[in-house]
Amino acid sequence: MAREFTTVGVIGLGTMGAGIAEIFARNGLSVVAVEVDGDALEHGKGILAKSTARAVGRGKLSPEDAESLHGRITYATDLAQLAECELVVEAVPEHLALKKQIFAALDAIVPDDAILATNTSSLSVTELAVATKKPSRVLGMHFFNPATVMQFVEVIRTVVTSDDVFSDVKALAERLDKKPVVVGDKAGFIANALLFGYLNHAVSMYEQRYATREDLDAAMRFGCGLPMGPLALMDLIGLDTAYEILDTMYHQGRERLHAPSPIIKQMVNAGLKGRKSGRGFYTYAAQGSSEVIADGQTPKTSAAEDPGLAKIAKVGVVGSGTMATGIMEVFAKAGFDVVYVARGQDKVDGVLASIKKGQARMIDRGKLTQEAADAVTARLTGATEREALADVDIVVEAIAEDLAIKQELFRDLDRICKPGAILATTTSSLPIIQCANVTSRPGDVIGMHFFNPAQVMKLVEVVSTVATDPAITATVVALSRKVGKVPVQCGDRSGFIVNALLFPYLNDAIKMLEAHYATADDIDTAMKAGCGYPMGPFELLDVVGLDVSLAIQRELYMEFREPGFAPAPLLEHLVTAGYLGRKTKRGFRTYA
Repeated sequence: MAREFTTVGVIGLGTMGAGIAEIFARNGLSVVAVEVDGDALEHGKGILAKSTARAVGRGKLSPEDAESLHGRITYATDLAQLAECELVVEAVPEHLALKKQIFAALDAIVPDDAILATNTSSLSVTELAVATKKPSRVLGMHFFNPATVMQFVEVIRTVVTSDDVFSDVKALAERLDKKPVVVGDKAGFIANALLFGYLNHAVSMYEQRYATREDLDAAMRFGCGLPMGPLALMDLIGLDTAYEILDTMYHQGRERLHAPSPIIKQMVNAGLKGRKSGRGFYTYAAQGSSEVIADGQTPKTSAAEDPGLAKIAKVGVVGSGTMATGIMEVFAKAGFDVVYVARGQDKVDGVLASIKKGQARMIDRGKLTQEAADAVTARLTGATEREALADVDIVVEAIAEDLAIKQELFRDLDRICKPGAILATTTSSLPIIQCANVTSRPGDVIGMHFFNPAQVMKLVEVVSTVATDPAITATVVALSRKVGKVPVQCGDRSGFIVNALLFPYLNDAIKMLEAHYATADDIDTAMKAGCGYPMGPFELLDVVGLDVSLAIQRELYMEFREPGFAPAPLLEHLVTAGYLGRKTKRGFRTYA
């Protein structure tokens, strides 16, 4: 039977430590909270007071419960006050020597049967354990920030952790209404090992000036549904903390993709540590504030439309699949006349039928009137011949992801479309310049990458080649906003922003599964409950399709020749076996 803890200790009352102390006290445990000195103690008390006041203000906690919570916490500046604790959780800064010193000191203070836990996010729990006289009672208990909200806890078991200690702490995490996942002692554990590779990659994109900080963050928020963009998240975590985690991961695994991007160390040395210092990738209203204020990098905004932009009144769309149909609907809903070209009258009719079917569902739900639906369909004109596109102002192609087929189309569009018409592709992976080069107007060719379903997803990646006219880019950015989308700008290289950041993360998750470090269920739980992702990596892979995922990962590997981007062998084997995800009813999971 699991041990019933009544008194626990927390060492360190920064954001994480204060949150952990609050969680314990909320659940009826007596807490001894220890800080290094009186000033640090008062700061920690302030964090706790603000947190509980927010909870009371939001109706998550009654004033009486908040008062009781604070009554269960005893504050101290001497480790000796932990003498009666049955469990002590260390949450001090990520410095191995400091943590080892604390664990060695606890040996002489706490009872022999007390459990010692560390909230480290990256350091070796085993190294901390062997700094004590009884390493079998040491393990990791890694909470996620904010600890009062995030449900996930990683319970890190070393090779010497006793079964009873592990079982008791896992049961305690469940008592705290958390979702514990048990993992071995490896730098980054599950969530950080996957998260920080992705964050480091995003920082590299920013450092290379491939995209602005705003566009990188918007791309991942609106393209993947993530709660925060990567650079805003780096500022929240703290660039000094992020550097320590990445450095530890790199030195343990020697994976080049985990080597901290040079700009991170430069910013830390300059005191630009993120929100806590008032400035990181963004600038904040004050130290510790979440309010972003304008600085030298903030994009200039103007309410007036640039007179140099091309006038767009009539839009052409080539294709009849899900993406093409969605794009047509987006433009028609925004008030544009749309000419769409499909192969055969049956496909032309099928597009209109599909749009009307979707509209009928919206009408039934009260989200669309019949009049508005009729107005949309009235703006759609179908055709089977490309010559119908002769007078459009922009053509967006959404046909098969085959370079030869797209090049043939662009040659024909070059012949058919009027001078000045913009030729856009919604490719997600192919080099746009190779489509532009088969035309006599490469300056008018651009990427306009919508996300599926186009009617719902807010993001559009506006992809300029080395030949794209800046005025064309500006026109497409403005057009994207006009149809209610969030445009982000980037250059013409494999994966653009979203896929270039997303698929290496998914590939890393497959490698983690392949190494038997954690199960697919535990990895999915870690990323959803620990990082707030809408879907776990294996859920997402099965939805996207393993064959599609493999094709994109191969494109990324061939473009960047980065060894860490090489597709995981397990992914290749599953595709070879025909296990492609939900569409074949079997991928990483089996479906009914």
